[in-house]
Amino acid sequence: MTEAQIILAHSRESGIVAIASGERYAWAHTALAESGFQRDDEGVWHLPADSTQTTVVDLVTCAKRHRTSVQMSSRRFIGDAARDLARLLPGQWHASVEIYSHPAWQEDLVPWIWDSGELGRAVQTERIPYAALLTDAVQRTALLFIERPGSQLDYLVGAFSPEGLEGGYGDPHAPRSIVLPPVAGRAAQALTGRYLPAYEQAVHARQTAAIAAVLGDIRCEHDTWQAMNASGRYSDATPLSAAALGAATELFLDHAWRRFLTVVDHAPALLDRCRPASSPWPDDAAALSRLADAVIDAETLVDEIVHGGFVPEQERRARAWPAIETWLTDGETFLRQTRISAPHRRPALPVAAPAHPLTAARPAHRGP
Repeated sequence: MTEAQIILAHSRESGIVAIASGERYAWAHTALAESGFQRDDEGVWHLPADSTQTTVVDLVTCAKRHRTSVQMSSRRFIGDAARDLARLLPGQWHASVEIYSHPAWQEDLVPWIWDSGELGRAVQTERIPYAALLTDAVQRTALLFIERPGSQLDYLVGAFSPEGLEGGYGDPHAPRSIVLPPVAGRAAQALTGRYLPAYEQAVHARQTAAIAAVLGDIRCEHDTWQAMNASGRYSDATPLSAAALGAATELFLDHAWRRFLTVVDHAPALLDRCRPASSPWPDDAAALSRLADAVIDAETLVDEIVHGGFVPEQERRARAWPAIETWLTDGETFLRQTRISAPHRRPALPVAAPAHPLTAARPAHRGP
């Protein structure tokens, strides 16, 4: 691949569009600007509506002067494809274009892609100068939509790490990306019928695992603190003064609270899915109610800390501990219930969804 490249495509709404790529992408920017192209907020260059075909010919000549190659894409503009798809998805989806002109920008995607399939491998091994981001603000879902490498027609779609559970690279709970056909209706059906249910189940499993890990960590530290408190000594048998024990207690409570915020973030949605009456343990309902009340108390404390002004540390520790203790006591009940529950399904598309062609949402476009 050349150090600087211009990729041209046709957009249904904008006509000829261009994307700069390569380590010397600034050369491509110069050629595009000198040829009359204008760049929008997403980093896509547009040929003004009053331009003629000779402007493209002039671009090729100008690009050569700036050591930049020009390539005409065989596909329509990916922004049009993504918007056609987003319009057919149930909910409030938005499509935006992502430009990764410099290869290093694409590398920044790797830690944030939550995928165990082809898209995750493609982001790591194939050059992807642009993509589209599909976002559903209501469900807090962000998907990456790219042209499938090696294919003239198909697309790939996969997920970014869920909000609050960043760092999804290599996560065993990650869903598998799927191939989408170049027909918007069929692509929307595949996305809503196959991918999103699998994605939501994966989010459910990952949230459950995150809470289990947090409770395990807090319980381990609590056991250590209890042993110190009972013996009056550090773990190496060194005598523990009253002042040191007080400091250790405060340190434990502070660490426990910071970890417990993961429970506060993710437990409400999981609790809402639990149906103890239809489970093998119907008597778990009382424990789940206590856990829900404890989360509400913690949410109130968080809201006061964030929006209500200063909360003294001693007060915060005193109010936080009962909620944490409740979860240490009944957490296993929650985990066994949520592990057999399932996320609420999104509305499915009808089989006869419109079959429009796909033609004319973490790291965003960067560059001067």
